[in-house]
Amino acid sequence: MQHLILLASLFSLSTASSDWCYPSQFSCTHQCKTPESWSQANSGCGGRAQSPINVVTRKALVDERLGPFTFHNYQQTFHSTIKNNGHSVQVSVNHLATVQGGELVTGYKAVQFHLHWGKDGGPGSEHTIDGEQYPMELHIVHMKKEYTDLSAALKDPNGVAVLGFFYEESRSANKKYDNIINAVQKITAPNSNTSLASISLDQLIPARQNLTTYYRYKGSLTTPGCTESVVWTLFEHTIPLSKEQLQVFSKLRFPNGEPMVGNFRPLQPLNGRMVYRSDAGALLASALLLMASVSVTLGLSQRR
Repeated sequence: MQHLILLASLFSLSTASSDWCYPSQFSCTHQCKTPESWSQANSGCGGRAQSPINVVTRKALVDERLGPFTFHNYQQTFHSTIKNNGHSVQVSVNHLATVQGGELVTGYKAVQFHLHWGKDGGPGSEHTIDGEQYPMELHIVHMKKEYTDLSAALKDPNGVAVLGFFYEESRSANKKYDNIINAVQKITAPNSNTSLASISLDQLIPARQNLTTYYRYKGSLTTPGCTESVVWTLFEHTIPLSKEQLQVFSKLRFPNGEPMVGNFRPLQPLNGRMVYRSDAGALLASALLLMASVSVTLGLSQRR
C-alpha cells in the first residue's frame, strides 16, 4: 500500500498541472501544451537545471569518486502491475530494492521504472551521447531511503536518484524481456493495466561488470512539474532488444487515440552545469598494472 501511495504521488506530481503532451499527441482536435510550452503548464519546467541533456563525452570531467554501485535486492523477483499511464509504460517496484555507492549521498530505494521511446524502433531516448539518440531509454526512479513520501523527497535537492539506461537494436530477441513485452501488448489502451509476471530489476539492466562506466549530472524530472531534485546517472553500456520487441511499444495509444510514439522531452540546455564521468578507465588501468606486476613477479620467481 505504501508503494501505491508513492506511485500515485509521483504520477499526480507529473500530470496535475495542466494538459501537457508530446508533439506526437498534438492535433486539431487535441491542442495540448507541447514541450516548448510546458513552462506554461508548470513554472518548474522553465528552470535552469532541466533534463534531459546531450552528454558531450570529451567535455565530461573524470571524477575519481564515481566508483561502483552497490545494489541490494535487485536480483529479487517480484510481481507487480504494468500500466499505460497515458504518457508511458510504468511499473511499480513493490519490494525493497536499493542502490548506494557511486558517490550518491546516501542509499536510495527504488519506487518505479518507466520508458521513453521513438517510433517503431527509431530514435527515442531522452538523453543523447555525443548527439546520438538511442531507440529507447529506461528510467529506474529511486528516492532517499529516509523518505516515505515522494513529495517530500522532491523538496530535497538530492532527494531523487534516477538510473538511466539506453537500448540498442539487436538481431535476436532479449529473452529477459519476454514478460515485459508480453504485458505491454495487453495495455495498448490508455489508463489500462495488467499483472506483470515474475521479474527482477537485475534482468532488465546490464550485468554488474558493465555498470562501471557512467555519467553523472544534476537535473530534473523530464515531465511536468520538471522538479529539479534529481541526481542523474546515465550508464554507457546498452541493453539489446530486437526490432520486433522495440516496435511493440509503438502499438500503445495516448488518451486521444494517437499512437504512443516519440514520448521523449527535447534536449535542455546545460546552463553551466558540469557533467562528470566515472573513472572506470583508471580502475581498469590499475587492474592491468596489478596483473602485469604479478606476472613479472611470478616470472622472476620461476627463473630462480
